[in-house]
Parts: sequence; structure tokens; C-alpha cells
Amino acid sequence: MNDMKTTIRILGMDCASCASQLEKALNKLETVKANVNFALGQAIIEYDSEKINEDKIKKTIKNAGFGVSEKKEDIERAIRAGWQRFWVGVVLTTPAWVIATFFYNPKFNFLLFVLVTPIQIILGLPFYRGAFFALKQRMADMNVLVSLSTLAAYLYSVFATFFISGPVFYEASAVILTTITLGLLLEKISQGRVGATIKKLMELKATIARIEKNGKELIIKPNQIVKGDIVIVRPGEKIPVDGIIIEGNSSIDESMITGESLPVDKGINDKVFAATMNKSGFFKLKATKIGEETTLAQIIKLVEEAQNSKAPIQRLVDQIVAWFVPVVILAAMVSFVLWYFVYGTTFLFALTTLVTVLVIACPCSLGIATPTAIMAGTSKGAEMGILIKGGEFLEKARKINVLVFDKTGTLTQGKPKVTDIDGDVLQFAASLARNTNHPLDVAIVNEAEKRKINLLSVYNFEAVSGKGIQGEIDGKKVLLGSRRFIPNDLAKELEDMGKTVIFLSIDGQIKGFLAVSDTLKKNSYEAVSQLKKMGLEIFMITGDNQKTAQIIGKQLGIDNILSEVLPQDKEKEIIKLQKQGKVVGVVGDGINDAPMLARADVGIAMGAGTDVAKEAGGIVLVKDDIGDVVRAIDLSKKTFSKIQQNIYLSFVYNLLAIPVAGGLFYNQLGFLLRPEIAALAMVLSDIFVVSNSLLLSKIKFK
Repeated sequence: MNDMKTTIRILGMDCASCASQLEKALNKLETVKANVNFALGQAIIEYDSEKINEDKIKKTIKNAGFGVSEKKEDIERAIRAGWQRFWVGVVLTTPAWVIATFFYNPKFNFLLFVLVTPIQIILGLPFYRGAFFALKQRMADMNVLVSLSTLAAYLYSVFATFFISGPVFYEASAVILTTITLGLLLEKISQGRVGATIKKLMELKATIARIEKNGKELIIKPNQIVKGDIVIVRPGEKIPVDGIIIEGNSSIDESMITGESLPVDKGINDKVFAATMNKSGFFKLKATKIGEETTLAQIIKLVEEAQNSKAPIQRLVDQIVAWFVPVVILAAMVSFVLWYFVYGTTFLFALTTLVTVLVIACPCSLGIATPTAIMAGTSKGAEMGILIKGGEFLEKARKINVLVFDKTGTLTQGKPKVTDIDGDVLQFAASLARNTNHPLDVAIVNEAEKRKINLLSVYNFEAVSGKGIQGEIDGKKVLLGSRRFIPNDLAKELEDMGKTVIFLSIDGQIKGFLAVSDTLKKNSYEAVSQLKKMGLEIFMITGDNQKTAQIIGKQLGIDNILSEVLPQDKEKEIIKLQKQGKVVGVVGDGINDAPMLARADVGIAMGAGTDVAKEAGGIVLVKDDIGDVVRAIDLSKKTFSKIQQNIYLSFVYNLLAIPVAGGLFYNQLGFLLRPEIAALAMVLSDIFVVSNSLLLSKIKFK
């Protein structure tokens, strides 16, 4: 089996039902799993390349009545063609409407026929074509409603013009087609604004790069850089690839990656990222990540996939939309029958109610209620350096009622320092410790380097998970680790002070210990306080001893402490909380946190952590700012609030609009809604939903 994943931009989708229609057609193919996003105008497709190829997938898309966009210009060309059709409609509809409204006389019927027929063909054909393919898939969508309403009005008018004497209905069909064509164009433009974050990120890439080869400086394109190249970056230039500074220093604007507005000072051995701006200094970097591997490329990919994903509530909405159009058609027919056969009105009056109901109740606003809000929410998150991997996590985060924090590197700096040394243990301890990248071991090695102590060779090195490390030095067995690894009663007073004590034994005899202390991250206390005010129950989980953990917990105001938990047991603690009916969020950064991040209902990975932790997390905090945990949950709540508003208002609109369009108030007030006004109302409902979602971009998060 050879799993493949591709993203294809789709042309010709006019409503959310179109996306469902195409998704249904694609998912019928063998091994294909498709997710079609109307708001983004694209499909993410997973398939087995041994069973099916991309050409067959594209052929299926075309057979379903849609086009495949090979390049950005195709979409722009389609929008330009839409505008051209609209202006044709305006030029022909305006005189037809004026004649029918102010100067109508049966002798003008043929003139109206001449004016409106081109509109039926030029503006109507895309809808009729879409209706044909929708019905072919045994689905009913907006195209079906528009086709039924406009063809009913137009064909009746043609019949009245050439076969019977009576008033005609041409202008209604013309105005409906022109208005809805305009509405779809405005909707596409608005949706373009919703997805503007990805476009902005793509435009951030550097256009040129300077590399050093054989002592010479060469100017090349960024995509020509290979790993290991020495890249030169001057003041005011964008960094073309991810890398590590090997010479020089500078102040770098990383706002496009982290959302942090203040420039960051960088020097030798510091990481830098593609598309960030070098503000002041001159430096050289060694390329470590290029092309699709760069942090920027990964962010773009993650945001795109998130915006293509569906929140659980969207599946319910999709089911409602699938039934909605048949219900609307039934309501329109009932309206016609009641007015014509029960109340005895004219055929034209009854037909007006039928057409108006069909036009006003297109399910577009309901279909785009969720995806536009998710697009806006994930875009806003990306701007703030909060990467949300999909609608599922965006929806779930608001439900979190228990939040479990890893301690080291999450609540604390993760860069502890040696504060106390008992005995002549530093050389042996550092010799063992240099074989791992655990923060405590790094602190010991740093202390040895600071004191310029020569390190010894270690043989048969072994890490004992959650306890310590061991190996042979000069033929002696050396152990370095916690009290669980080397039982003793030493240094209790240091642990009472919140320090982590690491013991060293040689051939079974304790030779001394080192005390290591970590410091809290800048915003840890404030973040925990805010989360508690939001009603969340906060836990801290750590492998540290109970006393040290309790002291850190007290500093942060955390009462629920899970201490001395081995890495392999952290996941079990999360399961225990979930069995109590809790919706559990986990915040972590290290490789040891990956299992519990994956097990949590929502895993929140700190950006400075390992790639494994980021992969396991449903939300990634690029800035490594603990305050972003608060902002991520707040963003989830505000985004879901927009989804609820959009769905609620779409339902209310349709529940009110359908009876009004059917003539509910005609007998009492003499008021009958015209099809032209119904078309405008439908368009405005769509634009309102998109605009309401866009308000997320204006919200300020503390």
C-alpha cells in the first residue's frame, strides 16, 4: 500500500452543497478519502497510489461538474468571468426591470423576452449545469433551487408571450440570476479575506539568497539552497531558510512566525527561521531546513489542513443541509397548491410564491456557517502564534475542564542550574550526563564546562527511564539519579527548598550529590490564575519528588500535584481523569510528554519542545509562551460562539423567510414578497455569515 495525499483547487463550487456533492463523488472511488472545503475552494484527498492515480481523481472531479485549477491564475480568471457575466446581467436586467415595473403593457412581452433570454443563457447556464450534476449525484443544492425558480418564471413567461395572453414574469428570473451571481462573487471575495492569512504567509518568503562558496559570494534563488550551505544575511534582508548562526549577531523580527512584535536578539548557535527579517546585524548561518521543511512551510501546511478539516458540529450541519433543499422544494409546492387551488388566486400569484420560496431559502448561509468561522479562527490563531491542527481541536478546546501541565520546560524554564555540590562528584556526574539531553543533565554538563573540568570516557551507558543514568568509568560502575534510583536519606533540607537533588554512587557507594534548581517561566503564575478564573481545574504532573513538586505548585497556586510519575505512567494519569468524565487538556513540551499529549482530549504542545511533542499536540504554541494556553482556549470559545451565532441566525432566517415568502402576511397585510427581494435577502444572509466570522480577526486577546 502506497498512501498519498494531495491538495487540489476546485473551480465551479457555488455553495456548501456543491462541496458535499463533490465529496460524495470522490469518496466513491476505491481507497479515496476526500475532504472538500467550499470556503477554501479546495479538496484534500488521501488515496492509495497503487489502486488509483491523480489523473483519475481529477477526471472524477470534472465528471461531477467541477473544474480543476492548476494555478492561481485559473481562480482569478474564473472570478473575472463571473464579473463579466454579472455586468451583462446588469445591462440587460435594468431595462427589463424598469419596463416591467413602471411601464408594463402586454405589447412589451416580446421585448422582455429578447432582453431576458440572453440572461437565462449567460448567467443561468452555470446554475443549470450545476443542477444537472447535483441531481446526477442524487443530491439537491442551491443550483437546483435557483434553476427551478428561474426556469419556472422564465418558461411560464415564454408560454404567456407566445401561446396565451397574460402578464409575464421575465424580470423576476433576470433579477434573481443577476443578484445571486453578484452575491456569489461577493461571497468569494469575503471568503478570500477569511483565508488571507495563508496568502500573507506565502508572500513572506525571501526572493533571493546569498551563499558563500569557495570564498565567493553568490546570489541565488532560495529554492537552490541545499542543507549545509553557508548563507549570508545582511541588514534589512529576509532570511531565506531555517538555520543556525555560525558567525555574527543581529536583532531579528520573528513576528510572522511567532506573532511576537518585538525583535529578538540572536547570536552564534541560535536558530533562525525562513521569512523572518534581519533588522540590524550582519551574520552567516548554516542551512538546516530548506523548502517544505522550514518552519514557515510547516506552519502554512498545518493551517491549510486545519482550515480544510471539519469540526464535529459541521457533520450535523451537513446532514441538515442534505435534507434542507428537498424540504424547501416541498414547501414551495405546498405554497403554490394552497394559493392556487385552496384560496383560488391567479396562477401568476401562486407561481410568485413558489418562486420566492425557492429563492429565499437557499442553504448557503447554513452550509458556510461553520467552515468560515473555523477558517477565521485558525487564521487568527496563526497570527498570534497559536497553531490549531483542525476544527475538531478548535471545538474541543472550549470544553476543557481539567488542564494538566507538565512541569519542566512548560511551567518552568527547563534550563535548571546547579546550585549545590556535595563531594567530589562533578567530573563523574558530567561525564555520564553528557550522553543525554535531559535538562538536569545539561545543567550538570554546563557547570562542568564553566569550571573547565575534563570529562571522562563512559562505557556501557544506559538510561533508566524516570530514575537516572548509569555506565562504567575507569572500570567502575557509576550511577547518577534520583532517590528512587539510589535510595538514601541525604539532602532532605535542599528538597524542602524546592531543589532537585541528584545522587552519585560508585560501585554501590554514595559519593555525594548535586542540587539543581529551575525557575518559573515569566507568565506561568498569571496564566494559571487566569485559567482558574475561567473555571478550569489545574493539575501539575512531574517526575520530581513530592516535596519539590509541592513547592513549585505552591508558587503557582496549583493544589493538584501528580509527582514522582514515571514517563510511561503519565498517560495513565490522564486516562484516570478521563474516566471521571473530565475533558482533559494537556500542556507539555518534551518527548516524554508525547504519549499523554496524544491521549488527552486536546494536547497543547509548547513550540520550543521536540518535534514529537508538536506532532502529538492538537494545538502548538509557537512562541513558547504559557500565556498562549489561555489565549488558545479563549480563541476556541470565541470561534465556537461565532459558529453558534452563524448557525442560529441561518436557522432563524430560513424559519422566518420561508413562511413570509409563501405569503403568510398577504391576507392580513396585503404584503407579498417579490422574488427579486427574496434573492437579495438570500445573498445578504450569506454575506452576513462571512462578515460575522471575519469579526474574529478584529478581536483583541490579552
